[in-house]
Amino acid sequence: MTESPAHRLLLVHAHPDDETIGQGATMAKYVAEGRGVTLVTCTAGEMGEILVPELAHLAADKEDKLGEHRRGEIADAMKALGVTDHRWLGGFQTYRDSGMKWHEDGHAVAADEVHDNAFWHADLTEAAGHLVETIREVRPQVLVTYDEFGGYGHPDHIQAHRVAMYAAQLAAVPSYRRDLGEPWDIAKIYWGAMSESRMRHGLRLMREAGDSTFFEGMDPDGPLPPFVTPDELLSAAVDAQDYVDAKMNALAAYPTQVQTDGPFFALSNNVGSTAWGIEFYRIVKGEMGPERDENGLETDLFAGLPG
Repeated sequence: MTESPAHRLLLVHAHPDDETIGQGATMAKYVAEGRGVTLVTCTAGEMGEILVPELAHLAADKEDKLGEHRRGEIADAMKALGVTDHRWLGGFQTYRDSGMKWHEDGHAVAADEVHDNAFWHADLTEAAGHLVETIREVRPQVLVTYDEFGGYGHPDHIQAHRVAMYAAQLAAVPSYRRDLGEPWDIAKIYWGAMSESRMRHGLRLMREAGDSTFFEGMDPDGPLPPFVTPDELLSAAVDAQDYVDAKMNALAAYPTQVQTDGPFFALSNNVGSTAWGIEFYRIVKGEMGPERDENGLETDLFAGLPG
């Protein structure tokens, strides 16, 4: 039997590609360092927009086969990151992408019509139970998921947050569902974040370079989207700039969702490896470790933990 890595990270995300955008560099770095990385994806992203015209027939209102296609995309992305433990919450397509629409205030909300099997409609205890089983098997010391708003309001991101946070509590209860394994208390929980100062700096550099593809019309000195986090709320900054190529290769594995000549790659080209190679987090459970950078942020999500 293969011995479990001393450090184990569990990430819970809503759709294929969310994990790479948010924590792809961290994932690649930790894999390279011999740490355990487990990704749980809650839906197959069946309702996603398709950016490849020749694959438009896969859309939900046509053949409705986008989920199966994105299953292949995430497999390729995980190869690029080196992640070998990827799971679907409850099994592939147990829960369906809920879809979304844009609110007049600029954030996402639930669509007017939601599929019966949509993740947004999932029973919280049932969905959390699937994750409890994974938590008790993997026994991660660190969990990463979204904040309570899911970054920008997408109902599946919000539901992933709820499921992850509830499952983390239930997994630690000795008397809860003993059939799902031995209890495990996750030592540290983080919400993924984006630094406000880093975002403003990047926007300014892109403006100077004459590139407006990333968040076109956004004022680097004006209001920013809800997924941008004020620096005083940040807890950790994982410097994984050496793994930006792996992250970019993983993003390129999602052609239906990410354009290689689009804003993600434009930001990286104009701002450099810091744009996507330093990933930020907010700690919501556990104690910050002693390894801090010049801004007082943890440099390692496992800081302060044994192993």
